[in-house]
Amino acid sequence: MKLQQIIDNLRVKEGIECLNPMQEAMAAMKCAGVVLLAPTGSGKTIAFALYLLQRVKADNGMVQAVVIAPSRELVLQIHEVLRPIATDLKVTALYGGHSMADEVNTLSVTPAIIVATPGRLLDHLKRRQIDLSAVSTLVLDEYDKSLELGFADEMSRIARRLTGVRNTVLTSATRLECLPDFIKMDRAETLDYTESTPAPRHRMQVVQVESPVRDKLDTLIDLLHSLDNQRVIIFVNHRESAERVYNALVKNHLPVGLYHGGLEQRERQLALDLLDNGTTPVLVATDLAARGLDIDNIGSVIHYHMPTNAEAWTHRNGRTARQDAHGTIYVITAEGENLPEYIEFDRAYVPTGRSNDPLRSDVATLYFNAGRREKISRGDIAGYLINRGGLAPDEVGRITVSDHSAIAAVPRDKAREVVKAVAPYRLKNTRVRVTRLD
Repeated sequence: MKLQQIIDNLRVKEGIECLNPMQEAMAAMKCAGVVLLAPTGSGKTIAFALYLLQRVKADNGMVQAVVIAPSRELVLQIHEVLRPIATDLKVTALYGGHSMADEVNTLSVTPAIIVATPGRLLDHLKRRQIDLSAVSTLVLDEYDKSLELGFADEMSRIARRLTGVRNTVLTSATRLECLPDFIKMDRAETLDYTESTPAPRHRMQVVQVESPVRDKLDTLIDLLHSLDNQRVIIFVNHRESAERVYNALVKNHLPVGLYHGGLEQRERQLALDLLDNGTTPVLVATDLAARGLDIDNIGSVIHYHMPTNAEAWTHRNGRTARQDAHGTIYVITAEGENLPEYIEFDRAYVPTGRSNDPLRSDVATLYFNAGRREKISRGDIAGYLINRGGLAPDEVGRITVSDHSAIAAVPRDKAREVVKAVAPYRLKNTRVRVTRLD
């Protein structure tokens, strides 16, 4: 693709009027190997997309580029960035927990670009369901996280099959002691934005909230009732703690979701979708949510438990103050608790338990039992809700379409009447069941 076409697509489809310095550097990069070091929330996905898309030609029936990322959530995030700007190119996401039959079906028309987790991509290769012999561009995103999760062997086995790679990008949020030996990076150019990119810390207020007792639940609840309306992520260290905190917040009538590794992937994805569309603007999560999630407008991060190390502290906080936004980091402390040296407070705060603009959910989510595989698009659902459901165009919120389902955010006070209004009608000649999730 031509660079100007990519930039035009970013402006028209993503609302991005200008590139940041890192993205400009990647757009102009001519060398065959790039190590991109950049903090979370700095726009690195668009940065490597600019490099990758310039090296992909019109669909030629072969896979031309592969992006490998360590988590399902990150794969989906990258896919959602690439798909709208990769004009006339098929972009396919492959990841664990997704229907293998659906993936095989979508691979029947060979994509130009594949975004995948290491294990699922290797699985397709073993089954000979995919041919990567023509791949010329490889991106290893969040390589440091991939190593941390033990994916080095899988990536090495995949790389051995990528015999035609000429261009390689490796991204990391931290400096690497050594580069992988399974890809040619000996002449790679390093772009280091870990210092020159404005650090999110400068856009954050780190606030200490003291709990009078060891059990911090009451303090957390008071804090949440004190905040103005916004999106909030609460980090805990264990799944059991996440469940306990979540249940306590539900009992206190707070609009809250739950995210941890013990949930099924569809449950985790739904929790993120409901956070993103505003149905449950508060999320209780383990450190599984500390990396690879790109949710806009997270106003505050709350550390219910102390992070286990400095890296966890950094990545948790990176969920807010993304790009040029500002955010607040609350750390709930109890007497006798050891404070890590990497935590520096800007101020202290005593929650009042009251707010003039309290946390709330003004939207509800409608679930459709049909999706992409039934040829349903976001435009189809928006038109259905407007023409059959009686909503104004600006009342239709975020719409997310999956393989066999979709969700849409609508005004909470109109959700029930919308469900009733659309019930007699087909959606694009398909009989669908529309239900309210919450």
